[in-house]
Amino acid sequence: MSNQLFQQELQKLPIHEIIPKVKEELNKQNTLILHAPPGAGKSTMLPLTLLKEKWLDGKKIIMLEPRRLAARSIAARMANLLGENIGETVGYRIRFENKTSEKTRIEVVTEGILTRMLQSDNSLENAGLVIFDEFHERSLFADVALAICREAQQIIRPDLRLVVMSATLNTEILTKTLNAPLVSAHGRQFPVETIYTGVRDLTLLPQQTAITVSEAIQKEKGDVLVFLPGEAEIRQCEEILKKSLPEINIHPLYGQMPFAAQMAAIMPNKHGKRKVVIATSIAETSLTIEGISVVVDSGYGRTMQFNPGNGLSRLTTVEITRDTADQRAGRAGRLGPGKCYRMWSKADQNRMKAHRIPEIEESDLSSLVLDLAQWGNLNINELTWLTPPPRSHLQQAIDTLTQLGALEDEKITSHGKKMAALPCHPRIAHMLLKAEEENQLPLATDLAAVLEERDPLGRDSGIDINLRIEALRRYRSQKSGNRIWSRIDKVASSYRKMFNIDASNSLFDPYDTGLLLVFAYPERIASARSGNNARFQLSNGTYAIASHTDDLTHEPWLVVASMDARQGDGKIFLAAPVNPKDLASMVKTTETVTWDVRKGGLVASKDLKIGSITLQSVPLENPDSELILKAIVEALKKEGERLLDFNPDVQQWQNRVLSLKIWNPQENWPDVSTSALLKNCENWIEPYLINIKRNDDLAKIDLINALHYHLEPEKQKELERLAPRTIQVPSGSEIKLKYNSDGSPPVLSVRLQKMFGLAETPKVNNGNTKVLLHLLSPGFKPVQVTSDLKSFWNNAYFEVKKELKSRYPKHVWPDDPWNEKATRGVKRKK
Repeated sequence: MSNQLFQQELQKLPIHEIIPKVKEELNKQNTLILHAPPGAGKSTMLPLTLLKEKWLDGKKIIMLEPRRLAARSIAARMANLLGENIGETVGYRIRFENKTSEKTRIEVVTEGILTRMLQSDNSLENAGLVIFDEFHERSLFADVALAICREAQQIIRPDLRLVVMSATLNTEILTKTLNAPLVSAHGRQFPVETIYTGVRDLTLLPQQTAITVSEAIQKEKGDVLVFLPGEAEIRQCEEILKKSLPEINIHPLYGQMPFAAQMAAIMPNKHGKRKVVIATSIAETSLTIEGISVVVDSGYGRTMQFNPGNGLSRLTTVEITRDTADQRAGRAGRLGPGKCYRMWSKADQNRMKAHRIPEIEESDLSSLVLDLAQWGNLNINELTWLTPPPRSHLQQAIDTLTQLGALEDEKITSHGKKMAALPCHPRIAHMLLKAEEENQLPLATDLAAVLEERDPLGRDSGIDINLRIEALRRYRSQKSGNRIWSRIDKVASSYRKMFNIDASNSLFDPYDTGLLLVFAYPERIASARSGNNARFQLSNGTYAIASHTDDLTHEPWLVVASMDARQGDGKIFLAAPVNPKDLASMVKTTETVTWDVRKGGLVASKDLKIGSITLQSVPLENPDSELILKAIVEALKKEGERLLDFNPDVQQWQNRVLSLKIWNPQENWPDVSTSALLKNCENWIEPYLINIKRNDDLAKIDLINALHYHLEPEKQKELERLAPRTIQVPSGSEIKLKYNSDGSPPVLSVRLQKMFGLAETPKVNNGNTKVLLHLLSPGFKPVQVTSDLKSFWNNAYFEVKKELKSRYPKHVWPDDPWNEKATRGVKRKK
């Protein structure tokens, strides 16, 4: 395409209005936020127009796309605009596919490609600009790449430009975090009428969606874009629509489809026939699907959610957020006025969450941690995050990578560096490298491909992953079968090329598969529990079940490749048998000391274990004192309120300190609430845990002594002075004060006769806090609550006297209480 035609195309798009401003800002600073609606031309026109900028002289533009289909189609569109083939000025790199050359100036990349480029050249010496497209999707890879690019920019490449682009994004947070200006394009979005169809049932979603689509086809003009959560729902809906709408072209669209089929869904029908595209969230933003004027939105999507408690991720169907719903609806308004059928009610719309949850908050962070370790900075706080990764997920990832030998003391090992060089999850990378040592690479490459793709046989075929590998090898031998095997073999072939090995279609030992899975998932080694209940204990401490009729349930040992992460017993989806002899190196002898409240105290044993699976256990006579201490402390953290004697005197000591903490915040009194004390109990109770073996021993610990002498000596004195346990009243008696944990005035409960002659209310806390007097009758019943004793003597006392004198005639009831001598008992006889 000539430069003139390119300019004509550019003039048609909203992005041309802001390009001068973008160029101006990038000449002044190195970071920019660009907000432009879908269809504005930002993904294609902006990179092409920036190529001739002086600061890009001799440098490349790298543009990160969150999806492979978008990377391919955007690169193809830019190459077409230049009248070139892909791989000349514009190319793309995705996993296992590289369409670039020495001439390439714009590289569209996806997944972990950018972070891999940074690992090999941490200054990105050949790049002058990195563009983060569709950043609102908040993919994990984009967040990691931005954090690393930002650090590279701040330390070694201040000339490296970063542009963060999005159709919908909380730009205020982004501009503040990156300290960067915002440039916005207004776009040319046509109005979209929203139609709410009412409540839908997730179990009948494909059927209900098909009905809605049929209604839209009859009422509206143009092509229809349908959003469903995943491939299974799409295929079911497709089958129904092909029968009910034979005159309409029905196209599925999801990430695992062949590229040619994806392009058929995107491009207009050659014969002008109407079409329905049934897509996952892949069609929300990056792709321009020609001819769409109607959107049918089921309101659901799929997201991978990680559970750090068991180290498992689960693909979960979730309701979409409002910003996602608006984005989907916007697809109907690109060419002209459109319609959006939302399969929910207006009330549901109002209840929706405003924004999607960033992937970094819900994902397995093993790849992120390995990337950062390879980069050389595992100090998360030193990097720029729009959303910091959760600490629990980070720790889980560090533990996993340490177990796989990729990290040691949170530093990357030589093995870890080899893992980081492979374009796959660290678990798969570790398995492939160990397979190379074991001369099992042909089997490992097939296993890796099966693990990474959707289960080709489905759950009705049993849980044995070896059945999938056998089927893959039959497909290769016979060169026939379902296309899904072609996709899996393509992945396996890519791995084989990396290791320069040939494919194998021969028979193999299923226990070899088990050993390879042990390398990838050492915490999911599973031992059959006693009884015929198909229940297994995993080495990470969780339990899982398989179908009673499955062949593998008779195996004593399995390793689980895939299972759900539900509460209680998980369900096994894929596994392989393991030869117990192959587990010998994983057996560890451990001394286990726990505190069992029900058994009354310490339980010590010497165990042979694989992770949490106990193979053999014998009593331990003289357990290590450190293990004993650790067991007691863990028990106290969980059940210390039951095990220790928090009697009223202890509680009063706590309340005195807590009151001073509230009254005098500048003096750094410690938090001695029960929950805080137990959370940090090792800091104050350890000296008192010598020879503690039973529940009764713990109950006998003098907590007041332990707590009081844990205070600094100066604080011990201050506690007695500022918050005394007792106050001496005029009668000479020492009366206990009752303190409260909320800092309210302490209570002095005292018989009225003991207070004669005292005009002012007693005070504590250096005279800054009055006590609350509970004045009692001779029968110890409250007659007045006051913090103003003087007012009581002047007023209420005479009413009290009138009421009680006849009831307690032997006690003193003077007319002048200010000058009467306080007494402890009845009137003295003269």
